Amino acid sequence: MIEHNFGKVAVLLGGRSAEREISLQSGQAVLGALRGRGVDAYPFDPAEQAMEELLRQGFNRVFIALHGRFGEDGIVQGALEWMGLPYTGSGVMASALAMDKWRTKLVWQAAGIHSPRYVLLQASSNFEEAAETLGLPLIVKPVREGSTIGLSKVHRKQDLAEAYQLAAQHDALVLAEEFIAGKELTVAILGETPLPIVRIEIAGELYDYQAKYFSNDTQYFCPSGLPDALESAIQAQALQAYQVLGCQGWGRVDLILNQRSQFYFLEANTSPGMTSHSLVPMAARTAGISFEDLVVRILERSHVE
Repeated sequence: MIEHNFGKVAVLLGGRSAEREISLQSGQAVLGALRGRGVDAYPFDPAEQAMEELLRQGFNRVFIALHGRFGEDGIVQGALEWMGLPYTGSGVMASALAMDKWRTKLVWQAAGIHSPRYVLLQASSNFEEAAETLGLPLIVKPVREGSTIGLSKVHRKQDLAEAYQLAAQHDALVLAEEFIAGKELTVAILGETPLPIVRIEIAGELYDYQAKYFSNDTQYFCPSGLPDALESAIQAQALQAYQVLGCQGWGRVDLILNQRSQFYFLEANTSPGMTSHSLVPMAARTAGISFEDLVVRILERSHVE
């Protein structure tokens, strides 16, 4: 039975970014959930079809399950705006801004939202000076890449140049960031409502691509086990961090909670993963929202700016 009159819905999946494989998994999960609710939904891979085909094939709205570049950075959002097709998630500006970790930090700093200290690196940078400024260990990562692709944890000054080279393979802009020891947390946001916090415990040293998507040793706790007052404070700040970037619809904000109960925001995700290991569905489930309901609620918030 059809429960919603969304018309013909395209689920954008795959794409051209380094996160293509994860996007394919997310998209298939979203597609199955929508069809399970009677929505007339179809897969659409922008790496294999021109975006104009969305209009030619008569789609009425779009669920964006793309991750990373050409999907989460404002480019697809701009194309959909031009075509007048309602789409899920944040608009052009917020998508582009949230994808850029450096400029996200600049906005957060201006808004009084704590984020780890950083140094912007380039090939001519004084790496030893950067290490002295931030202390060791430190994190090196591409500015405009997701899923921790190209990310390294550096323990020795002499390894910083190699970490920079790895990150620079993915982006001309590279961040060296202060390492904050503490609990990995994430706050999913649906509409204007923060969902229960997910606490992440990793078996290795880093919550990297392998730990995120493929390791069975990574543990997730939702409810998080944090004191209620602290959880509420983090949720409120996460919503502010999300909104000050202009984000809307749904998303996820990642942070670190140190041993003194101070929290530092790392990044905002405007098209988070929807795989079996993904965190937004996990938080939604704790809030009493099934995966199918979550997907429909996200689609209900589709828009043209």
